[in-house]
Amino acid sequence: MTTTSTTATTSLLTTSSLVTALGGGSGIDMTALANNLATATFADRVSRLETKTETLNTKISAASNIKSMMLALDTSLGTLVRSGDLARTPSVANSSVASAALSGSSVPSGSYSLEVTQLATNQMLASNAYTASTDTVGAGTLTLRFGTVSGSSFTEDTSQSAVDITIESGDTLANVAAKINAADAGVTAYVANTAEGAKLVIKGQEGATSGFILEASEDASDPGLSNLAWDPSSANGTLLSTALDAAYKVDGLEYTASSNTVTDIIPGVTLTLSATNVGSPTKVTFSDPSDTIASSMQDFTDALNEIMTELNSATAIGGDLANDSGARSLKRQLAALAGTIVMPNATGTARTLADLGLTTNRDGTFSLDTDRLTATLEADPEGVADMFTNGLYGVYSTVDKIYRSAVSTTNIDSLAYSITKWTSQLDDVADSQTEIAEQQEALRARLASQFTVSETRIGLLNSTKTMLENQIAAWNSSDS
Repeated sequence: MTTTSTTATTSLLTTSSLVTALGGGSGIDMTALANNLATATFADRVSRLETKTETLNTKISAASNIKSMMLALDTSLGTLVRSGDLARTPSVANSSVASAALSGSSVPSGSYSLEVTQLATNQMLASNAYTASTDTVGAGTLTLRFGTVSGSSFTEDTSQSAVDITIESGDTLANVAAKINAADAGVTAYVANTAEGAKLVIKGQEGATSGFILEASEDASDPGLSNLAWDPSSANGTLLSTALDAAYKVDGLEYTASSNTVTDIIPGVTLTLSATNVGSPTKVTFSDPSDTIASSMQDFTDALNEIMTELNSATAIGGDLANDSGARSLKRQLAALAGTIVMPNATGTARTLADLGLTTNRDGTFSLDTDRLTATLEADPEGVADMFTNGLYGVYSTVDKIYRSAVSTTNIDSLAYSITKWTSQLDDVADSQTEIAEQQEALRARLASQFTVSETRIGLLNSTKTMLENQIAAWNSSDS
């Protein structure tokens, strides 16, 4: 049906063009007239939609730019805080003895002496040699019991459950290693192909109570499993190392630990012990981040000013976001930032960004009062450092909350919500433009068809007129 109509219209237009070209018809370009009339009919609606599209795109662009600036601030501040450059970073003078890292929410200070007298070790046991890892070992049950191995004695730690491992007929040395690992009992096993032959090696965890013995209950019909049994008085196998606790002194006070990773003996610090230094204590100290904090506060102030300058321009009378609740909400939150209490549990003078020198100007922009920042750093250096840690409270947490509010699509007073709303409106405008284009084309085709019929009729009338005029002229000529 559509094809037939299009073909008929094309035929009529061709006829109209031929009539015009041969000098007949009205002399008017009916095709152009149809196009112009159709365009004029919808021109006002098309113009309004184009203006609306331009306005929406401008709003989206302005809001997206501010949103991106907030993302950059949030990301860079988070990276800086997580790097530890603004915290009182611990260090060990003799780095071969231990390494130190921040842990928890406590902010450390001062200096501490550290003397490591013994490192925590794990028990390692090697079985007697077999010809190969594929040798069968008999059948029955191996039982791991945990506790303290000391000399030729073993004291079981009954708080740790014994672990039974079933060994079936035909199981090889390699199968035993695999079954020990599968038991997930806190020990690992592998087969070592040594110069003496294949040996089952079992390794426990660090700490004195993580020692173990291995008991064997043989299947009488398939003996041999007892060759893998071991206790301190046994002649089977070789004890390669004994499980021991770490022993160390902090400021002369003695401590032990079941691991070489020690937490919170020095508040807020995790120590990883790596060597002994008996009789030669080393120092654990903390860097002073005051200069870095001062520099970072200036960078922070500059970044806030870039955002606020954009917001001021966008929300001014006639601005792209003058009536946008998301932009106004963000502006209010940033304007209140200096006075916001970012450390509600602080006991010192460092509680707000204003305490760090951040000052709000009359136009909403910011400046840095370096004298106040210096005074706060001198009065409460630990409190200031605490403000730049990655936790529930602090500078980063406060800025991150503002950023997340701005990018929340469920918060009706957010930039992200506005962007989503405008994007949806753009889709509606695009649909309207498509609909108008279809209506305009339908009108153009209808007018073109009507004008072509009229043009053809005019052409026929003109031809008749010319014929009559010629006939009359001939008659007049013959009369004379």
